[in-house]
Amino acid sequence: MKEAQNYRNHVRWFPPFHFVLAPLMAANLIFWAVRLYKEPSWDHAALLILGVSLILLMLIARLFALKNQDRVIRLEESIRYSRLLPEELVIRAAELDLQMVIALRFASDEELPSLLERTLSGELKTQKDIKLAVTDWRADHHRV
Repeated sequence: MKEAQNYRNHVRWFPPFHFVLAPLMAANLIFWAVRLYKEPSWDHAALLILGVSLILLMLIARLFALKNQDRVIRLEESIRYSRLLPEELVIRAAELDLQMVIALRFASDEELPSLLERTLSGELKTQKDIKLAVTDWRADHHRV
């Protein structure tokens, strides 16, 4: 059974990306930068440029995945809001920025209305504020 999720342990690390690919890309970039510095040549410059390009490719691919995940979260939460909240609160929820919606997804169905109202009133201003206010955590073990 998975450990109960909460604010302290909700950050998700994807080991192949964070602990294998990213360090290998960084080591490759450093290696070719040092080689170019010690032995300047067009070949070393080209390999350094390739290293930079691979890091950019890795970061852009990660960004695309995260943006897609944000869109799915926004859709899921809008469906959840329409199912759980009174119509006037659903309409007001459109005022939330995406980061607030993402933070509110951790609130249980029971505490969502009160946290949403507190967020809309300005009492909870940041993602961190919202997540810290959640007492009955709704875990998300599927994000990457």
